[in-house]
Amino acid sequence: MKILVINGPNINMLGIREKDIYGEKTYSDLVAFIEKSAENLGITLECFQSNSEGDIVDKIQAAYGKTDGIVINPAAYTHTSVAILDAIKAVNIPTVEVHLSDPDTREDFRKISFVRLACKKTIKGHGFEGYKMALEYLKNGSK
Repeated sequence: MKILVINGPNINMLGIREKDIYGEKTYSDLVAFIEKSAENLGITLECFQSNSEGDIVDKIQAAYGKTDGIVINPAAYTHTSVAILDAIKAVNIPTVEVHLSDPDTREDFRKISFVRLACKKTIKGHGFEGYKMALEYLKNGSK
């Protein structure tokens, strides 16, 4: 099984930004955690991060026919990107939306997720562990 993990804008700033929300661990720590989780589950993994909406759309489209599942933390694009929503719908690859924090406990605008409309599941507020939960969900056939 091959899974693509996509992280959106500012996730590369983990450990620097809003430590009271996201903690001290860095993006490199996150990638290492995801890679170890995938290895333990026998999953082939590709991690991708971009601050650019178009690059994220291109990556989703490029996954068509090559990837069994997508884990996406669209970050700020969660609340704004119909383009990412449409890309996920177009490729029809089982996708899980992940958020390190729980957007529903933050500002009102963060409670809206366009991306969620095309996802099989949303996992929020579990920190790094949410990515592992998403990998397990996809490996177990999106049950």
